[in-house]
Amino acid sequence: MAEYIGAEKIVEKKKKYIMPCLGHFYFNPPQFVRGEMQYLFDSKGKKYLDMYAGVSVINCGHCNPFITERLIAQIQKLQHVCNIYLTENFVNLAERLAEVTPGKLQKSFFCSTGTEANEGALLLASIYTKSSEFIALQNGLHGRTKLTMSLTGIGMWRTDPNPVGGINFAPNPYCYRCPLGKKYPECDLECANKIETIIKNFTSGKIAALIAEPIQGNAGIVVPPKNYFKRVKEILEKYGALLISDEVQTGFARTGKMFAIENFDVVPDIMSVAKALGNGQPISAFISTAEIADTYTRPGASTLGGNPVSSTAGLAVLDYIAEKDLMKNARERGAQLKAGLLELQKKYPIIGDVRGIGLMIGAEFVNADKSPAPQALDKVLEELKNRGFIIGKGGVGRNVMAFQPPLVITEKNVDDVLNAIDLVLEN
Repeated sequence: MAEYIGAEKIVEKKKKYIMPCLGHFYFNPPQFVRGEMQYLFDSKGKKYLDMYAGVSVINCGHCNPFITERLIAQIQKLQHVCNIYLTENFVNLAERLAEVTPGKLQKSFFCSTGTEANEGALLLASIYTKSSEFIALQNGLHGRTKLTMSLTGIGMWRTDPNPVGGINFAPNPYCYRCPLGKKYPECDLECANKIETIIKNFTSGKIAALIAEPIQGNAGIVVPPKNYFKRVKEILEKYGALLISDEVQTGFARTGKMFAIENFDVVPDIMSVAKALGNGQPISAFISTAEIADTYTRPGASTLGGNPVSSTAGLAVLDYIAEKDLMKNARERGAQLKAGLLELQKKYPIIGDVRGIGLMIGAEFVNADKSPAPQALDKVLEELKNRGFIIGKGGVGRNVMAFQPPLVITEKNVDDVLNAIDLVLEN
């Protein structure tokens, strides 16, 4: 076995050489050294079932040979020339994105991270509408640049002491903990209706866009009611504003459809994508209709955006999703996982809510009074890690067990993780 410095030495170096804003999961974290489809292996040779996929990145599996072989071949031919020169892969990938995205979304701009994609989407909305005011949702997370951080509605991620102005926040459609104290469907989507109130009373009356994750990831897998985004789109169109769908976590088959917004029968004006598009390679994009995109005419480039290697990864990802029908597997395994968690909820009151679509599912851990139970969740996740299962966490209270696994997981994988959770909660 290869020699590795080990987890303790990594933590020691991390404290000395890495900025302290970067934390890590677990009381006793392992050092991961190898990945193989839905599995991870640590420096001691222990095998783990990965149920988090690097936070919705490895949708096609770790070190997937189908993708890796294409990457190696591309690296051996041409790695980089910047997108101001002509290469083929990035225009082919843009063409493929136009084919798989909903509605008339057609023209893409490639960059490297989800933050960049969101920043670019917001810029495009401002150029098109000639407005610089935005609305975001409470508990949303859109990035770490000045503007995207200012549009983030989770306090722990808003570390900029001087956020951008001209931003308003609407209540998020968090039915388990409704910020308005309402109940669905009797509420008549009051959280969506508030958007019109905000536009009329707290803005100039002309905003550029509302940006939203179709399913809020870091908020704890918050899923809106089916007709929520239809209402939102109607309000935005009334005031000439755009809808930006942040699909950084939700895109590329995770919810059983190629993009999560399709579960709500709405077509956004601009969409941002990243993470799973590269299956570990750094690539992102924002894509819009020709009408909107064609207003972005002044010079713009991204040094590494859509480089030949990352674009190769994107093309391979789209091929693999189609060839292996990962949307179907996401639906079937997601239904299995959700049903199993709902059964565990009946047995263990600490699971207050189970929600999600496809293989993006959250189980919220609560105390008897429904208050968040993050310490209890941390202990459960630690024990599951010890048993060989990697599961994420989210939520404003850090109390939501988050399942966002590679979309290649099997029926047995799901049974195994459900059985492990049962055993841990039983003890």
